[in-house]
Amino acid sequence: MAKKYIDVMDTTFRDGFQSVFGGRVLMNDFLPAVEAAKQAGINHFEFGGGARFQSLYFYLQEDAFVMMDKFREIVGPKANLQVLSRGINTVMLDTGSREMIDLFAKMFAKHGTTTVRNFDALNDVQNLEYSAAAIKRNGMNHEVVVTMMDLPPGCKGAHDVAFYEKTLRSILDSGIQFDSLCFKDASGTSNPTKVFETISMARRLVGEEVHLRLHTHETAGVSVAAYLAALEAGANGIDMAASPVSGGTSQPDILTMLHATKGSNYNLGDLELSKILKYEDRLKECLADYMIPPEATQVSPLIPFSPMPGGALTANTQMMRDSGNLDKFDEVILAMKEVVERGGYGTSVTPVSQFYWQQAYANVMFGPWKQIAPGYGRMVLGYFGKTPVQADEEIIKLASQKLGLEPTTENPLDIADNEVTKSIAYWKKVLEDEKIPTTEENIFIAAACDKKGIAFLKGEGPLMVRKGKEENSSQSTGEKKMSGNYTVVVDGKKYSVQVAEGNADIQVTPVAEAATPAPVAAPAAAGGAGSVEIHSQTPGNVWKILKAPGESVNEGEIIMILEAMKMEIDIVAPQSGTVSTINVKVNDTVADGQLLATME
Repeated sequence: MAKKYIDVMDTTFRDGFQSVFGGRVLMNDFLPAVEAAKQAGINHFEFGGGARFQSLYFYLQEDAFVMMDKFREIVGPKANLQVLSRGINTVMLDTGSREMIDLFAKMFAKHGTTTVRNFDALNDVQNLEYSAAAIKRNGMNHEVVVTMMDLPPGCKGAHDVAFYEKTLRSILDSGIQFDSLCFKDASGTSNPTKVFETISMARRLVGEEVHLRLHTHETAGVSVAAYLAALEAGANGIDMAASPVSGGTSQPDILTMLHATKGSNYNLGDLELSKILKYEDRLKECLADYMIPPEATQVSPLIPFSPMPGGALTANTQMMRDSGNLDKFDEVILAMKEVVERGGYGTSVTPVSQFYWQQAYANVMFGPWKQIAPGYGRMVLGYFGKTPVQADEEIIKLASQKLGLEPTTENPLDIADNEVTKSIAYWKKVLEDEKIPTTEENIFIAAACDKKGIAFLKGEGPLMVRKGKEENSSQSTGEKKMSGNYTVVVDGKKYSVQVAEGNADIQVTPVAEAATPAPVAAPAAAGGAGSVEIHSQTPGNVWKILKAPGESVNEGEIIMILEAMKMEIDIVAPQSGTVSTINVKVNDTVADGQLLATME
């Protein structure tokens, strides 16, 4: 009897890179490994989308569409090249309008995409309908998704088999066209028993002909058991990655799963150990200069308590490294339980995972619920769709007060269509004003990446790649190698410098915590500093200054806004009075505890 063929998607070049390096891997460094993967017999790849779209423009100064074209050229026309899309967000920072969703589908089809894995973090099926239609109109396969996780201990109300069955039935009842069905667990927290019961339920509902997959991460340490449970329940496909971007925060290693299925009735993609070994050796050579964060290679027993996706975990820890407050990581993770529970149990996958992280970070740094992260607040108010259960009434009220928004049940697509800044015409005008060619690709890059997209298109974005070893070792002569991570101070500003031996590139990135305080701007009003000092409670950058010396303010009124961890931090007046001094300037980097302003 022939073994059951299981389709294997290699996630190395999308989710693997995102989960280990925060997406920051240059195309010319990894493309030789794509050829090695092809030679190993792999013909189904995740090659773009998700955060690996924006990261190319934000950090690598590379064009994702060019990367996708080169990838397709290497693997040939028959390979199944898949991208990750977030429903009505697609690969954008925020909810897209209908015409932007159409443009997403047109551009991704043009640049080599075969299949779009399409999910909504809230499991709001309404959010999948329009994007699904756009994907199919442009000739791509649509893989519809139900997002999964286990709730933190003591929580209940969603994310059990009954909840997933309700979601799947809603997909089937909606008439959404799909070519395959995926259950996606970005945090890797779904326990194997629930996975088995969920996949079994899905198989009964959709029949034997539908291609059914499970996607998970090793972060919580149960991914191999979850995959075996899914296969036993009737799954047709699973996702894996290649070392050194496998395991830990990423997917299980291809070799690990080949070993785990020895003696079973499953044929994992006709893959051969010897060929995969050669592929992984080539990939290791390609990535040898990259700094692998230690947390990317570890299984965390805390993750089931606070479901943080592997793809987001390293991106967040890298930002905390840059900000100089990585020591707060465990506190932020533990603070997520309350944030998840009171936020309505949206699945911890982008963008909701980032909302959870930002709110937990704010609760740790500024005190519980003193700040409302804008994304989290808009989510509980309904601006991204319907949460699995209603968010906590107190949090809804607080978010409404802090953000100045009323709760809504309006379709998020209708809201987006009414926003001028989410129209093609708006971004075409921006490009014209900046004297940038108004190609459809450029319009989408600008709309998806905003100011950082414009900076890329103008050639003004920073290159931020982490290369070099974390530790130096002594040579036989007794001299120390100079490769590694260094911090240097130039004109009072601190920079992180990654240096590799030989002819490798030297990478330089600004470090958020300043070696010396930012220069103090001379106060515009007479009388000098006030007796009430206002200090930063987190490292960050000054984004906006809303008040000037001499202006009157009420208690709680915003004086300035910092940007930290992709989040806006309001700096408010602790009492009513008059601003005496503003001690920083827009774009200054500030340290934790730095003096920002004074008042009387």
